[in-house]
Amino acid sequence: MYLTPVESLTRKTAINAIDLYQQHLSPKKGFSCPHRLLNGEASCSEYVKHLLGKQDLATTIRFSVQRFRDCASASQTLRTRRSQGGCIVIPCCIPI
Repeated sequence: MYLTPVESLTRKTAINAIDLYQQHLSPKKGFSCPHRLLNGEASCSEYVKHLLGKQDLATTIRFSVQRFRDCASASQTLRTRRSQGGCIVIPCCIPI
C-alpha cells in the first residue's frame, strides 16, 4: 500500500499519540475500556492503533467511529449489569 508523505506522518503521529495515552493517561483515568471488559477483545486504543497499521486513514476513521459507538453501548450494558447486581465476568457467577 502506497502512503503519501502526509498520510505516513499522520499515521506515525496518531500511533505516537496513542502510545503516550496508553503509557501515561490511561493508567491514571481510573477505568478500563468498556468494550474490552465486555467482549474480551483489544481496548479501543489498541484497536485503533492496529487499524492505523493495516488500513487507509479513511477506513481507520470510519471503523474507529463505529468502535467508539460500540464502546459507548458496552459501557451502558456494563452499567445496567452493575445496577442489577449482575456479573461482568461469567465465571464469577458459578456457585462455589
